[in-house]
Amino acid sequence: MKRIQQGFTLIELMIVVAIVGILAAVALPAYQDYTKRARVTEGLSLAGGAKTAIAEYYSANNKMPSTNSDAGLAADDAIKGNSVSKVTVTKDSDTKGVITITFNDKVAAAGANTLKLVATPTSGAGISWSCQNDKLDVKIVPTECRNSGS
Repeated sequence: MKRIQQGFTLIELMIVVAIVGILAAVALPAYQDYTKRARVTEGLSLAGGAKTAIAEYYSANNKMPSTNSDAGLAADDAIKGNSVSKVTVTKDSDTKGVITITFNDKVAAAGANTLKLVATPTSGAGISWSCQNDKLDVKIVPTECRNSGS
């Protein structure tokens, strides 16, 4: 009579566990970068209201707002989210407005946790936006922010 195999051998089970361990070791760092990128996206979403406010202020006054209150926004530390500690409106000059998104430690350590959106007027009453990253890890910023710096 033929003997029917009743289960897996210890060696087969150890091989499967080793393969799962290797896959987990490779996937975990990639997943952490993915979650940080999602948190950076939250900051860009919160800055969307500030972008609209700056555009409206510029079209009405022909200059950039210098503070959140000038732009008609709440205080910078009142605009926050799960991974964003504040969104601040400033200006570089009368012709360039800046939105600085400051992230908390879920994204990066203090001092390396900001991303800037710069508003530059175009012909007419339009505004062109550019992203400047000089602090955040390049792996977690949006593509349009990777090659620019301040």
